[in-house]
Amino acid sequence: MRFKIVISIISLFIIFLLLRVYYLSVVSNDYYEELSKKNSLKIQNIAPTRGIISDINNTPLAVNELGFKILLRPHLSKKKLQDALLRVNSCLKNIDIAKLTKVYDRENSYYNQDDIEIIDYVEYKNILSCFFFLNIDEDISIEHSLKRLYPYNSLASHVIGYVGKANTEDMLKNDAIKVSKKLGKTGIEKYYDEILQGTPGKKITKVNSLNQEVEIIDNTKPIMNNDITLSIDIRMQEYLDKLFKGLSGAVVVMDVNDGSILAAGSYPEYNLNPFVTGITQREWDKMIQDLDHPFTNKLVNGKYPPGSVVKMGVGLAFLDSGKIDVNTTFTCTGSFEFGGRKFRCHNIWGHGVMNLKTAIRSSCDDYFYKGSLKVGIADISKTLSELGFGKKTGVDLPLESVGILPNRVWKQARFKKPWYQGETLITSIGQGDFLATPMQVALYTAKIASGYSIKPHFIDSIAGVKQEFEKKDIFTPLQKQHLKYIREAMYEVANNIRGTAYKPTQGIKINIAAKTGTAQVVGISQNEKKRMQEENMEYYTRSHAWINAYGPYEEPKYAVVVLVEHGMHGGATAGPIAKDIFNKLVDLGYIDKKFIKKQY
Repeated sequence: MRFKIVISIISLFIIFLLLRVYYLSVVSNDYYEELSKKNSLKIQNIAPTRGIISDINNTPLAVNELGFKILLRPHLSKKKLQDALLRVNSCLKNIDIAKLTKVYDRENSYYNQDDIEIIDYVEYKNILSCFFFLNIDEDISIEHSLKRLYPYNSLASHVIGYVGKANTEDMLKNDAIKVSKKLGKTGIEKYYDEILQGTPGKKITKVNSLNQEVEIIDNTKPIMNNDITLSIDIRMQEYLDKLFKGLSGAVVVMDVNDGSILAAGSYPEYNLNPFVTGITQREWDKMIQDLDHPFTNKLVNGKYPPGSVVKMGVGLAFLDSGKIDVNTTFTCTGSFEFGGRKFRCHNIWGHGVMNLKTAIRSSCDDYFYKGSLKVGIADISKTLSELGFGKKTGVDLPLESVGILPNRVWKQARFKKPWYQGETLITSIGQGDFLATPMQVALYTAKIASGYSIKPHFIDSIAGVKQEFEKKDIFTPLQKQHLKYIREAMYEVANNIRGTAYKPTQGIKINIAAKTGTAQVVGISQNEKKRMQEENMEYYTRSHAWINAYGPYEEPKYAVVVLVEHGMHGGATAGPIAKDIFNKLVDLGYIDKKFIKKQY
């Protein structure tokens, strides 16, 4: 009996062994064969070269500078690691060995067989003298590396943007970022990052037990059809920089017929190149604490009271409502008392009898106070929304703001409070809670000039393919008639001796239509009978200066919007800048010489 039991146990053990051998040799063959492949094949992603950004004349605005990166073999002992870092230090001088040790240890896992990058970029000139010395070291490898370079430093910095290092979360977005370990952080670099990155390639090689390549299985090259051309002209950008030297604000020069932006700037600007490798906390703190906000892209994120530049839009709402026509007049006495409050006009003596055209020409606040009460905020808000206020323009810059177009619905949703008629009055002159970006004002100006809705854009072509944008006819036949009247009023602003832009634009080479605006930053006390002169106010309490214009008046081509922060007076401060921009457009050939005035 015992013998049978022993025989049975031995038999069962033999059967178990046979079944296990069968499982390992037959059933698990596919699994271990695949595992073997993974252990013998090395898959290496190849980063594409980031696309070049150029201006409309193919002048490079963002390029890639060739250099080198330094890598160390994985699984080095502590002594070998320190020896390798000391050899690198003897070449490059003053590297942070402790920091690089942490970088190495973080990546040096048991499963990692790839060389570990410890320095991502070294300039060619800095490594040339010791390249051979480092390259023959079996623990050190040197490979080509690229760094983003902005040849014009700070020029058009808020438009172009910059590239920075990607974090772990960024690398999950797509394979290109995972390979390049860099991505666009701001501006065009961010908005078109997916295109500029290109498509990574892949190299599959067979390696031996020492991780040495013995055979190339597959080699797919990266796809780098990723250069882009912008509509901006760097010559115009340089000119804008000269005009805005020492000033804060924003400027936009836009084609009113297709929305392409020839030049635009947010001031002050900042040097893009230090951000590629990273700036210090101290440098960052200094920048964000600057009261002129150099890091804010004021083109799309600067929200300002638009002031009197909205009076054409409000005037169009008056006419569209049917409650006011071109013959309707109001008498301006310098101020208007309503609801126990005095609403002032900028002319304390009053403008006298005004119709819509003369009210726009002289920027009469009193006319718009009285007209807005007759028409109401609903109609005013509706027309201003159609003209682009309170919504994104769709321009190809990241994180665009919508501004604020105040009305009953907005106030109830935000504050849970009713709308008061006094708010209608101040909204009609672009004050109160009304906030707009320079890009919105540019689009609004282009709509008035062309009679169409367009999409503002900086992109001209991608990989040589011209980009097309839709142009929409959004105005009714009646509105188009009203637009003609509004344009005539804007013409008088710049060409009638009583126009607020007449003196500031003297010397302009072509006929333009314009509107100036002075947007208050602080309120005026009701007890103050005569407002303090802007020049006597503290700088950061002074009003912002606006002008929006288009030209040539006969055949509108370009809209120009200028905002000077704390510039005090729209006409006096922003007007001469707009004049110089239009003259430069003529000089560069963007405006046909047939439109030049006879005296020139």
